[in-house]
Amino acid sequence: MKWGRIQFKSVGMKIFIILFATVVLVSTVLGVSSYLMSKEIIRGQVGLASSQAIEQAADKLDFLFTEYESISRQLAVDQTLKADLELVTNSSVDIVKKTEAETRIKSKLDAMKGSDSRLFGIRLTKKDLSKAYSSGGSSGTQNTEYAQAAFDKIQAAGGKPLWLPAMKKGFFDATNEPTLTMGRLLQNLKNPNGEFYLLIEVKDRAITDILSNLKIGKAGEVRVITNDNTIVHATDSSLIESQSFIGLDAAQLEGDDVSFLTTDDAGITQLVVYRQLKTVDWRVIGYAPESDFVSAADKLLYVTAGVLLFAVIVALLIGIYLVRVIGKPLEKLCNLMEEGEKGNLNVRTRFKGHDEIGRLGHSFNRMMEQISALVERTNLSAEELLNTAENLSMASKDTSRNAGEIAAATSEIAMGATSLAEEADKGVDIADQIGHQMENVMNLNSAMDKSVEKVIGVSQQGKEYMASLVEKTEAVSRMTGLIEENSGKLSRSTFSIRNILAPMVEMTKQTNILSLNASIEASRAGAAGKGFVVIAEEIRNLAVQSNNSIQTVSTITEEIQEAIENTVNVLTTITPMFDEQLVSVKQALQIFQNVMSEMESFVGDIQSSSASVHELNNSQSVLRDFFANVSAVVEETNASTQEVASMSSEQYKVSEELVQLSNRLEVLSETLRESLSVFIVDKE
Repeated sequence: MKWGRIQFKSVGMKIFIILFATVVLVSTVLGVSSYLMSKEIIRGQVGLASSQAIEQAADKLDFLFTEYESISRQLAVDQTLKADLELVTNSSVDIVKKTEAETRIKSKLDAMKGSDSRLFGIRLTKKDLSKAYSSGGSSGTQNTEYAQAAFDKIQAAGGKPLWLPAMKKGFFDATNEPTLTMGRLLQNLKNPNGEFYLLIEVKDRAITDILSNLKIGKAGEVRVITNDNTIVHATDSSLIESQSFIGLDAAQLEGDDVSFLTTDDAGITQLVVYRQLKTVDWRVIGYAPESDFVSAADKLLYVTAGVLLFAVIVALLIGIYLVRVIGKPLEKLCNLMEEGEKGNLNVRTRFKGHDEIGRLGHSFNRMMEQISALVERTNLSAEELLNTAENLSMASKDTSRNAGEIAAATSEIAMGATSLAEEADKGVDIADQIGHQMENVMNLNSAMDKSVEKVIGVSQQGKEYMASLVEKTEAVSRMTGLIEENSGKLSRSTFSIRNILAPMVEMTKQTNILSLNASIEASRAGAAGKGFVVIAEEIRNLAVQSNNSIQTVSTITEEIQEAIENTVNVLTTITPMFDEQLVSVKQALQIFQNVMSEMESFVGDIQSSSASVHELNNSQSVLRDFFANVSAVVEETNASTQEVASMSSEQYKVSEELVQLSNRLEVLSETLRESLSVFIVDKE
């Protein structure tokens, strides 16, 4: 592989990119996963620890609130206090008793307040503030809207303790520090006028003392909020009565998790832990920036970056090694296969290894050697096929030419036979005239002389025609022999063609097997053998074309063989007929010679014709029978000649088809040579 020009489509580069990306991705995923898991583990552990601390603080607050609720129950069941309250509200009681009762009430309240420094004050008051008793140090009372609404809530509680959220300036908005108040209606069913509202004001510092040792993170804070997220207690007392930016909803309260993440007004992620109080529908929540807990996990990012850098370096080194070991040999093999695809069968690999790449290179070399040998053998077979086609074409042309000559000679024989038939008819007419004139033969000797001269002339002409017929019949016989000889040559040529086609069929089968093996090797090579598949496909197509050409030549050869056999069969049938015709013609010639001899004797004896009338009458009968026989022989000769002419025409057509088939065979041979010429093979 050339590094000057990076080839991203090469297998080596793809392997390098996949390996590099995999190592980097795995390292990154592992590092980030470790970081996120560490954060999650730290967050869970911190949340669990903080939740336990918050739970302890909530238990302390519940204990505190339970303690003051217990005080309120003591006052609610205190019969002395109940009697004093009835007494101070009874208008019929004198002032001394009322004063004593009020003194006892104040003393009780002072005693309770004095025993607990966390209390800001304890009050017993009417709703309209017409009667109010408080412990020493308590602030004054003011009839405010908040106070009246609180009294309504306390009354709705039906004598049960009710905790009211802390107020910055106390219940009556008259203190200089925040307090939270527990209210309770001291019921008096017998004397409703003696009912008072008990207000126990607890200093906000009481909650601060409980939560002071609780730390959430470095900059965390613990708060107590109501069910509507109103702040009851906060480190910054100015936030009391305001809404907390971190609150809880019903879904969070119903869930099993005691911690969650949220974002404050500044966009900082806060880890929040909470606990529901048992005595009152308030929640203790603690929160701190998440970064206070997971800052140690941030160090994992630097470790991950270092590991990622090391993984990148290792991936680069391994990728370069794989590119050199796999990518470069595959690229060389692809280039060689492209050369082979262009027809250069001299390309070879020089891989020395024994791994899959080396085995692929050795298999490629063996395949190219086998293809080269196959192409050389196919070239030799094509040369032999072309020579055979040329010989077959020449023999076919000779056969066609001879068939044409036979057809012409047969036509001439037919014409001669026709003339001979006409002359035979004339002889019959003359013989009839001789028969009619036999009665006056003595008076018509001169006419008989003329008739005899005509008969001699006709006999001489018949003799000449018969001699010509003998010569032409002998020529037809010789041409028939030539046709049989040429047919034998054609038969032997077709047999040679079949012998040549047999190894070519075998070579085509071997080529198909070789292309199949090449396809299998290419499939094993995977993507690297795509070019190899192209060569195998071309070889298979070449084998298919060769097989089709061989099948075509074989079919043509069989057609030629069949035509030759038909021609031989026709000639075998014609030859005896020609022999019989030759015998008949010779007999006719002998007859004409006999006629000449007889006519000459007749001329010699014409002077004694009167004495030889009886003999002449017999001779006239013989002559008539002779001409009848001659006419019949001529008719038979004419029919045989027409049959020979028809067979000659068929033989001429067969010869013409044989010439065309030979020309097609030559064209196919040239096409096969041109197809093989694209391959370059060393010729040693």
